[in-house]
Amino acid sequence: MTDIFYINRQTGKEEVEKVYKGKAVELFYGDSSLSHYLHKWLLPVLAKKKWLSRLYGYLQKRPSSRKKIAPFIKEFGLDSSEFLDPVSAYRSFNAFFIRKLKPEARPINSDPCRAVIPADGRYYFYADIDTCPGFIVKGEKFTLDTLLGSTSLASEFQGGSMVLARLCPTDYHRFHFPCDCQPGLTHLINGWLYSVNPLAVKKNIQIFAQNKRTLCELRTPLFGRIIYMEIGATSVGSIQETYTANEWQPKGGEKGYFEFGGSSLILLFAKNTIQLDADLLAATERGLEIRCLLGQSMGRALS
Repeated sequence: MTDIFYINRQTGKEEVEKVYKGKAVELFYGDSSLSHYLHKWLLPVLAKKKWLSRLYGYLQKRPSSRKKIAPFIKEFGLDSSEFLDPVSAYRSFNAFFIRKLKPEARPINSDPCRAVIPADGRYYFYADIDTCPGFIVKGEKFTLDTLLGSTSLASEFQGGSMVLARLCPTDYHRFHFPCDCQPGLTHLINGWLYSVNPLAVKKNIQIFAQNKRTLCELRTPLFGRIIYMEIGATSVGSIQETYTANEWQPKGGEKGYFEFGGSSLILLFAKNTIQLDADLLAATERGLEIRCLLGQSMGRALS
């Protein structure tokens, strides 16, 4: 299939992503005549049939699915020493998928003036939403109004910064708070379940504003109000929140997790509240995602 390149933040080098179910992704989002036909006619039907994702998710919770765990770890080179529990403890593939990690595997940057990466994943970073070239696809961009479902809320974040994370099936799938905060309730904005693979996004940037998503406002002492969104995707109809709303949460504290599949996060910062790290912005300017890990520095407060 078409190679997907990204930068490994830890090494600074470009790498080629090893895609889970790559042949299926290529079939629906490739450049062949069949792919164009499937993308135009069949994919919209499948994305709107949520029972298909629920059925697939159910199968990943069956005891028989645990036989996929060891081959998956081997194929994608996962480091099982980071897992909080031994591999033998996972009773299904989904139980493995939503695994917790040992705290020392993802140390949280301790600088009180810095926000941190909220989840393992591949990221784009935009210092100014208003001036970025269509987010990912030049010449086409979804609007904040559509994404947030609120014109008034969107106006508060015009000119602000956006962080967009893509979690692959191979990633740790729990997501965390980027800074000390008091989070409100998480609200559901219903939608479809399209893939968030880069090949899919390049064909339809509107995916992020069409898919099932959540919205939560974080009140913070250093970064003002932050919008925190979780975006469902193919086979990810289930977004689980594990935090308690309106209670103070520490930087790096767990907010929730995605059940089986790929998925995304979007964080919005108001104008003049955060200076994103230079290496993160540089990767996006090159048109490449950068793979970051939970707890790494994202940027410093400007207040």
